[in-house]
Amino acid sequence: MENILVIGGAGYIGSHTARQLAAAGYRPVILDNLSKGHRQAAAGFDFELGDFTDKACLERVLQKYNFAAVMHFAACTEVDRSVKDPAVFYQNNTAGVLALLNALTAHTIKRFVFSSSAAIFGEPKTDLINENHPKSPINPYGHSKLMVEQMLSDFDTAYGLKYAALRYFNASGSDESGEIGESHSPETHLIARLIQTAAGKQKGFTIFGTDYPTSDGTCIRDFVHVNDLARAHVLALGKLLNEPASLCFNLGSGTGHSVAEVVETVKKVTGRNFDVQTAPRRAGDPARLVADNTKARKVLGWQPTYDLTRIIQTAWQWETHRKY
Repeated sequence: MENILVIGGAGYIGSHTARQLAAAGYRPVILDNLSKGHRQAAAGFDFELGDFTDKACLERVLQKYNFAAVMHFAACTEVDRSVKDPAVFYQNNTAGVLALLNALTAHTIKRFVFSSSAAIFGEPKTDLINENHPKSPINPYGHSKLMVEQMLSDFDTAYGLKYAALRYFNASGSDESGEIGESHSPETHLIARLIQTAAGKQKGFTIFGTDYPTSDGTCIRDFVHVNDLARAHVLALGKLLNEPASLCFNLGSGTGHSVAEVVETVKKVTGRNFDVQTAPRRAGDPARLVADNTKARKVLGWQPTYDLTRIIQTAWQWETHRKY
């Protein structure tokens, strides 16, 4: 049973991945400072409280266990906040990961799975975004992720660190067990915010931008269920351990849905009506982001299994029976 360090494993995507790692026969060890994660989400796993950017803490954890690989989920992710306060994002997402990679190199840990983002691409040049699409981020969050991808490539060349960079589109939904789910404070993800509005926990919902060059004027996004994402991490890890070569994958459903369409689907699934306002565009929001997931399907054998309605159903189930 190989030990896998899951940094940020008490958070949203990390906690779902930890469970799928365990189901696949790995031993997840979670390192989380609980600034955004939840101790309940790490229940049943080896847990180390601490921040991966704390050199002494990281060294203690790396010495305590013999890790076959490391997965990283501990990024700052709010796009609009990155525009207002970029220093935080470059410090944690970029400088913090550089220090982490130096520590892994010192401990001869040669396998790394990185949570990247579709934000590295910026404004799409094609309807579907594949791995070779030009990379031109339009916000500091995207820049912070792209810088890490460049560092990973250089660490591979210089030190033999093999990595999988997994570029998420819009992670959504929650595990159907009801034990873990999406719980951010404040909540920034579109579907989760809509679900909270339907549950009466937020007063109304605001659509930012109705003048985009799309069919209804609202942004188009690709929503992928968190369990589908988690499964892709396990498949990518297996690929790295068995056929060591660095890889990048775009992880999305391959289908785009407009914000207005998602609003109406949430109303239909929940049976709740709520007030919807409109406001000007936010800085740093592209009009359309939809994945071409062909490479992940072919190389990893990955198949997204949740459609938009099912994603929203699992999010609603969690919101109405949440554990934390």
